[in-house]
Amino acid sequence: MLGARGAVGTVVRRELEDAGHEVTAASRASSGGARVDLHADLSPIATLAAAHDVVVNASGVERAELASATRATPLVDISATGSYLERLRSSSMGPVVLGAGLAPGLSTILARAVAEETDAGDLDVLVMLGAGEKHGPAAVDWTAGLVGTPVHRPPEGGDVQNLRESLRAAGPDGRARRYLRADFPDHMLLDDLDRPVRSWLTLGSAPLTAALSLVGRMPALRGMLNAAPHWGSDAWHVVVRDRGTGRQRSAEGRGQSEATGRLTALAVVRVAERASSSRTRAVTMADLVTAEEALAVLSR
Repeated sequence: MLGARGAVGTVVRRELEDAGHEVTAASRASSGGARVDLHADLSPIATLAAAHDVVVNASGVERAELASATRATPLVDISATGSYLERLRSSSMGPVVLGAGLAPGLSTILARAVAEETDAGDLDVLVMLGAGEKHGPAAVDWTAGLVGTPVHRPPEGGDVQNLRESLRAAGPDGRARRYLRADFPDHMLLDDLDRPVRSWLTLGSAPLTAALSLVGRMPALRGMLNAAPHWGSDAWHVVVRDRGTGRQRSAEGRGQSEATGRLTALAVVRVAERASSSRTRAVTMADLVTAEEALAVLSR
């Protein structure tokens, strides 16, 4: 496990060890695990991968070469960057789970479920992240990376800038919120649906969502994101709705890192179970887990 000591990695490790699995923590530090530097030569990964059933990347480091380094050993990656996941998919030499977590991950599962129940309109993926939860540097860097950048391969084509377009919609609690267009890559992971999938982001604090919108329109203010206070709660939700029918699926909870860790651990077990019988290289959470199974894991 790469990033086993981080906010998400700690949860993944706990979940797997509680279920009786053995976890090797890998990092640049030599004590207490395997020594691996993801910013340098990845050749040690190949040796380690051959001795393990699954490699988990919860480090936040995005190197597409990791997929080829793990070779035939399944790789589970929690990244939410669409361009990176696309490179990871094309570089894979063995099974790789693209986007394990909340968005993508749970959002991918719910979008697939709604698409199977309806055949009408476009799908909106509405994600709320708790502004009161302190996230690791990788999560902050991902949000900062949206500023001044376009959505990767937007379903409507053209140049769609992150954090500039918005819509108002109700969350699972019925409260209307402002959501900003954001590059969660479900539209790329679910390109077989043959219908547009658009993702949107709001924060648990309305003032911070407004500030994020301002930064999106004025990229020079990007530095504000690192200094933003942790206002609000750690509540999160994911809603997927069909614009044509109004049909939707949703999930909500507390603690984004906790939820991401539980879902990632589930993906690890599932991809290990099917690795010997499947020749599929790249899969999503929706290929491994049903909506009911994901919700059951989150409700424990």
